[in-house]
Amino acid sequence: MAIKQYNPTTPARRGMTSQDLSDITTRKPLKSLTKSKKQNAGRNNSGRITVRHRGGGVKRHYRLMNHNLPAGAVVTVEHIEYDPNRSARIARVKDQNGLYHYILADTSMTVGKVIQSGAEASIEQSNRMPLANIPVGTQIYAIELHPGKGAQIVRSAGTKAQLMAKEEGYALVRLPSGEVRKFRLEATAAIGVVGNVQHQNIKVGSAGRKRRKGIRPTVRGVVMNAADHPHGGGDGGRHGAGKAPRTPWGQLTLGYRTRRRKDVAGNIVRTRHDAKRKK
Repeated sequence: MAIKQYNPTTPARRGMTSQDLSDITTRKPLKSLTKSKKQNAGRNNSGRITVRHRGGGVKRHYRLMNHNLPAGAVVTVEHIEYDPNRSARIARVKDQNGLYHYILADTSMTVGKVIQSGAEASIEQSNRMPLANIPVGTQIYAIELHPGKGAQIVRSAGTKAQLMAKEEGYALVRLPSGEVRKFRLEATAAIGVVGNVQHQNIKVGSAGRKRRKGIRPTVRGVVMNAADHPHGGGDGGRHGAGKAPRTPWGQLTLGYRTRRRKDVAGNIVRTRHDAKRKK
């Protein structure tokens, strides 16, 4: 996918880039695999805002993805489609029973490509199989955290993980963050790199474009009143002097670890922080 650039005809256009969508083969999704998506504007069932800076945006329909193709499935790619709900492209595939599915599209998927799933699948890009069958050093994506539950991680555009080693019933995988983690050898993954690799290089360019994406403005805490934010208040000019960075609710941030790792601590071989320190 190439990046489309614009002439600076307006201040918003200066530096703005977008996707040229040359890899998209159809602009109309399959109606049976879509459903309406309710916009909650970041509010929970009580009406309280739990995720800030969300709301508005263009109406969109959710695509029903299949992250757990059954073993033995053989599907053929019929279309590569744009999905407004995720950064990656999706592929409309048809299995041997005539049923349609949506799966993540990687960089090697084209119309007509045949994809296999299961332990008998060949070692080729886009094929899905248990980690026990994948050679060490292979780049993979859409990995299962628990065997049989379906792909849960490494699903964003342009991401990939690498199978580092196999030992004692586990596979050591280096994730995009640099973290090295253990997975059961029975867990499945797809071979390749998630498509739309230029997604991270897109420049939004204008505030209106962010609003159409459903992103509302972000107000800095230092410009608020003391009653509204821990960084607020002051007698002019003293913005956050001597204050540790905090969220609007007083929780420490920017370096304060909030991850609860009791249930996964045994599976993490090297943290992403350790990986960054060694660079």
